[in-house]
Amino acid sequence: MMLRRPWSTGGTRLVYRLLLAVDLEKYSHLDAQRQLAAQKDLRRLLNGCARRTGLRTNDWYRQPGGDGELVVMPADVDIPHVVGAFTSDLECALAELNRERATRLRMRLALHHGTVIDGPLGPAGDAPVVVARLLDSAPLRDHLTEHQDRDLALVVSDTLYKDVVGSGFCALKPTDFSRLEVVIKEKPYSGYIHHDRLPPRELPLPAPAA
Repeated sequence: MMLRRPWSTGGTRLVYRLLLAVDLEKYSHLDAQRQLAAQKDLRRLLNGCARRTGLRTNDWYRQPGGDGELVVMPADVDIPHVVGAFTSDLECALAELNRERATRLRMRLALHHGTVIDGPLGPAGDAPVVVARLLDSAPLRDHLTEHQDRDLALVVSDTLYKDVVGSGFCALKPTDFSRLEVVIKEKPYSGYIHHDRLPPRELPLPAPAA
């Protein structure tokens, strides 16, 4: 089974990319049948949000993880648009899905822009490590646990917050974030957790060409 598609860069260069990582809450508490349903719903959510925000998933480098997924975006992606529009659409789509589900699907989402290179076992470099640490950080997990009225907990890296959220070209407001600082395996990581409702989803863009 092919779990990931080849890199368009040739796989030998260190490049800057936008990375997105998601993880489902309490996935291990589900039986096999409900795990399968959760996986299918998560994939449909991500694909639907991509389509509505003008992204082509066949350009994504995807590394599934059972209860989540790591995505490396292509080089030409509009980063402010993705950070604002994709995240807002995901929250809306998740709320719509949960109105139909017997069991709520809740998740954490992390975004980072940094260096990455293709490796024989998946993406290597600083960016995959940073996005994974932020996604699994205790403050983000606690945020989702403490806000039971919410289905999505979003964190962006320190650099993404400063370069994109604070630019004025992103739909997310800098004042809607709170600082996150953690030390994991003796290395510090910093980011910003979104602590308010995400803005309403933007109008759908024309479907991208295949």
